[in-house]
Amino acid sequence: MFDYIFSLFSNDMGIDLGTANTLVYVKGQGIVLKEPSVVAIEKDTRQALAFGLEAKRMLGKTPANILAVRPLRNGVIADFEVTQEMIKYFIRKVHNRRSLLHPRVVIGIPSGITEVEKRAVRESAEQAGAREVYLIQEPMAAAIGADLPISEPSGNMILDMGGGTTEVAVISLGGLVVSKSLDVAGDEMDEAIVQYLRRKYNLLIGESTAEDVKIHIGSVFPLPEKLTMEVKGRDQVTGLPKTIAITSDEVRQALSEPIKLIIEVVKQTLEETPAELAADLVDRGIVLAGGGSLLQGFPELLAQETELPVMRASDPLTCVAMGCGRYLEELDNVKRARHALLSS
Repeated sequence: MFDYIFSLFSNDMGIDLGTANTLVYVKGQGIVLKEPSVVAIEKDTRQALAFGLEAKRMLGKTPANILAVRPLRNGVIADFEVTQEMIKYFIRKVHNRRSLLHPRVVIGIPSGITEVEKRAVRESAEQAGAREVYLIQEPMAAAIGADLPISEPSGNMILDMGGGTTEVAVISLGGLVVSKSLDVAGDEMDEAIVQYLRRKYNLLIGESTAEDVKIHIGSVFPLPEKLTMEVKGRDQVTGLPKTIAITSDEVRQALSEPIKLIIEVVKQTLEETPAELAADLVDRGIVLAGGGSLLQGFPELLAQETELPVMRASDPLTCVAMGCGRYLEELDNVKRARHALLSS
């Protein structure tokens, strides 16, 4: 009864706690926050100095006494205390410091994480002020957010490529029939670009520069027109600043290894899919979610490799957060039905 009354007044939220970005969905308002999952901390005291976008601007540019860190790696918590502070900051920012009620929170988690890692996520949210914490697997949340008919007795395939993990799943009757989680995604693509430029040009660049290259000229399928971009960094030989021009063909070559691993895990998932559900996928195809799926040419390459239709969700970046929010609203519907039943 009290939970039902609280839910009417508190800003309950769904959180896509991603390695690269954190998105927050608030009941009745939609997506209200999207910020990088980065925290700037004082090295000796470990006191948090900045969060989100402000902290990301500091990556690779901080003085010796300040560290700009990503507290989540490969979709799981790498630094418990810093993650807790980050969640607390985002909850307070969403609530505009006005609400006295603690929210209920639904958090998307990778399908392959351990019970210990699940407990770390739950405890971080509870310590940050959440009243109740529910966990939902990211491929399921992404499928809900992408409006796939997951409750039907038919096969739906989702590929959610974020910053730290790639999640692939076949869903039917509201459950994961086959699911795979791979620690290769956007961050590994950035690192592949860093290593390529180091090997070929003796140029040292940071992860933010590599991400810019990936976003602007990155592709995994031949483009109609070759793109070129100037990249600035430090010469590994002379130690001096240096500028080079690289092409989209070179970036495609740099990305070939992580992309190969992702396509391999998609094929493994398809091989383990029951025949009747696999037959459904011939028509329904594969739906892409997550920021990594925005890479140019990825749908075309995946379609060529799997011989299945491939399409991006209407808003790949928000699928998991939207799915968490809709899952939260479904919990409300169940509680209302139970409340009405007890009152009758």
